[in-house]
Amino acid sequence: MLPWSAELAGRLDHHVVDSALLRDNPLGDPHERPLVVYVPPGYDDDPERRYPSIYVLLGYTGHVAMWFNRAPFRQPYPELADALFAGGDVPPAVVVYVDAWTALGGSQYLDSPATGRYHSYLRDEIVPYVDARYRTIADRDHRAVTGKSSGGYGAMVSAMLAPDVFGALATHAGDALFEVAARPSFPGLARRLRDMYDGSYDTFLTDFRGRLAGTKEGDLELLEMYAYAAAYSADDDGTVRLPFDGTGAVVPEVWQRWLERDPVVMAGEPRYAEALRSMRAIWVDAGRRDEYFLDFGAVAFHRAVQAAGVPGERIHFELFDAGHGGIEYRYPLALAWLSRRLSK
Repeated sequence: MLPWSAELAGRLDHHVVDSALLRDNPLGDPHERPLVVYVPPGYDDDPERRYPSIYVLLGYTGHVAMWFNRAPFRQPYPELADALFAGGDVPPAVVVYVDAWTALGGSQYLDSPATGRYHSYLRDEIVPYVDARYRTIADRDHRAVTGKSSGGYGAMVSAMLAPDVFGALATHAGDALFEVAARPSFPGLARRLRDMYDGSYDTFLTDFRGRLAGTKEGDLELLEMYAYAAAYSADDDGTVRLPFDGTGAVVPEVWQRWLERDPVVMAGEPRYAEALRSMRAIWVDAGRRDEYFLDFGAVAFHRAVQAAGVPGERIHFELFDAGHGGIEYRYPLALAWLSRRLSK
């Protein structure tokens, strides 16, 4: 009963996946991971019917249980998605809620020697797990990946890195255009490290892990930057290289490694441009007032997708009136758009 909960027309199944790829990961994070799979209304009534599948990735600091958090006057996304399919106007799909949480707050859905093999986990374990247990149409032309913020980043790079697995994507305010979205924060973070932790990330991490998170100014900003560096610029031995020095200036050789993982830059490379051209559908949106300037990232990625040669009829691009947070109402719009295109 609303506002406390909504009765679903479809069904949510809760699983625990025992991941061989995440076992003994560098951060010591659990290799047993929750996975939530939604099946639409009518799934159990027609045992012969198969469905497209859409994989949903969380943003930084998100883990799968948080999909069920309730905000005032709002419904969580799984309920919004169920209402979408219950309406009968959108072709049904299996929706998969993926967890890629780490002790640093996120993995960026990449394989990294500092965090673990989270891209491979999604590609090689989660997708086969779902296809083996649900009546999906088990090919890339009927499989999409979506997400917001770092989840939107994950959607962009997963589609480019694994076009044999994903044939469509949606990104809501996804991390992109690092020169604009990330680089300007370096001096402020360097100052905070200097003034609070003698310029040492090791000192910060030791302090952070020994107390309640979020009880000192800048906790999440410092941790977020370290998590990104762990994903983008870790050495083979797991050493995390920061993209700035003690003055806040860019370290060129490390920053170049970040740029190589920027979806805007990636889209300009021939192999990734080819992957984008193979997509059946690409949705890109962001709020015009995004506090992290990821609206500019959305514009830049849209332009890169166009430059890669993706036909305009396969692309939806939109800037809307909002900031970075509280945009869960946008997710069903992309879900409907993808479901229609995957069902053709």
